[in-house]
Amino acid sequence: MGELTGIAIGVTAERRAEDFIAALERYGAEVRHAPTITIVPLESDPALRSATEAVLAEPVAFTVVTTGAGFRGWLDAAAGWGLREPLLDRLRASRIYARGPKAVGAVRGAGLREAFSAESESNAELFGALAAAGVAGARVAVQLHGTPLPAHTSSLTGASLVEVQPYRWHSPPDVRPVHELIDAAIAGELGALAFTSAPAAANFLALARSYGRYEALVAALRGPVVVACVGPVTAAPLEEAGIRTVQPERQRLGALVKLLVTTFAAPA
Repeated sequence: MGELTGIAIGVTAERRAEDFIAALERYGAEVRHAPTITIVPLESDPALRSATEAVLAEPVAFTVVTTGAGFRGWLDAAAGWGLREPLLDRLRASRIYARGPKAVGAVRGAGLREAFSAESESNAELFGALAAAGVAGARVAVQLHGTPLPAHTSSLTGASLVEVQPYRWHSPPDVRPVHELIDAAIAGELGALAFTSAPAAANFLALARSYGRYEALVAALRGPVVVACVGPVTAAPLEEAGIRTVQPERQRLGALVKLLVTTFAAPA
């Protein structure tokens, strides 16, 4: 018997969902999987290629790396277009600002070196440091992940931004599994819902609204259902809706699994 035996956990992730689900099932959880977003394949994304070519068109003074996975995906896509080395040369000539250790790992793995890393792994610290560096009149490449960040990029007053968005997303072609997960949460059939990205969390709420069950869902998530998020960025759309979330100290999938285990483990 595992610590999560008898606990139904809803998983909304698409990327790395198999690893996450397998880890939960090893502890005995009953996992109900309903991806709330579908990610656009990088190599076939014309918007990503256009943004990459815009970065290559002129020197950039600063590069912002918000996620390790997004940065690696961008470089992989550039490699498919024969642009990886020119892109690395362009970024190497800039000052690179990274959001936390995973972003730093991706930067160094590509043979580059960051000028700044946000210790809190927050976008607020990342963009605050960049704004303080003085970007007026500078060209800045910003690697996003899944969604724009206007609340943060708006602080870069006077800069010329080139926003590069790997992993653009849209709603899944079949929303019935999401509707079933919403129904299960409202009916009290779930012990927890787990979120690993802000777009997945935001679109879960959006799909509940279009389904006509938003208020009932929010009420359920404010009640007995544990809402677990991998970190504060992921939690933000839920917290803004007045839903309390729990988060691990380290923003990692393994830490999220351990948090769920300790949350439901029977007291000694």
